[in-house]
Amino acid sequence: MQIGIIGAGKMGGTLGKLWAAKGHAVMFGSRDPAKAKAQAAEIPGASGGSISEAAAFGQVVLLGVPWRAAIETVTHIGAALNGKTLIDMTNPTGDGMTLAIGHTTSQAEEIATAAAGAKVVKAFNGIHFSLLEKPVFSGFKADVYYCGDDAEAKALVAQLIVDTGFEPVEAGPLRNARLLEPLANLWMQLAFLNGHGTDVAFKLLPR
Repeated sequence: MQIGIIGAGKMGGTLGKLWAAKGHAVMFGSRDPAKAKAQAAEIPGASGGSISEAAAFGQVVLLGVPWRAAIETVTHIGAALNGKTLIDMTNPTGDGMTLAIGHTTSQAEEIATAAAGAKVVKAFNGIHFSLLEKPVFSGFKADVYYCGDDAEAKALVAQLIVDTGFEPVEAGPLRNARLLEPLANLWMQLAFLNGHGTDVAFKLLPR
């Protein structure tokens, strides 16, 4: 699979490394193409370039920019996202790790409106970058919850979650990002304000 990763942050960089190790073709895109190329140089077979180039390259595109830049970024990319699976892993977090968007909409839904031709799937927003290379806790794979309105796009994302070593948990339509985004805020509060630290993750336990 060809995967375009927008943004040069730690989440996107580590996910790109994991996917490349599974045989996926990965291209990083940044407003500073030199930065994306430097990031790609650390991963065998990966490439780097501009945001538009990475978006055009990917069958699946991962949006790995700060949440306040997300709408501007997908608007800038424009038609290059049409028909593609767009993974939104951003979290609309305000002061005090509170939810900045919610209740009647979600960051993912706003992105879907701005990128009307894309198949948006919310995923990876509840996992800290430091956990991406150690997904197993006491014998259990940590969960990655995902939601979206397109079945084919969700199936692609589920496979990419499996390829990172996590357990994919389908969480319904895209409007359920209104639930997944607050869940990520809960994780932040538990990790950073309540003393649990970042080496924790959520798990749905079936009986």
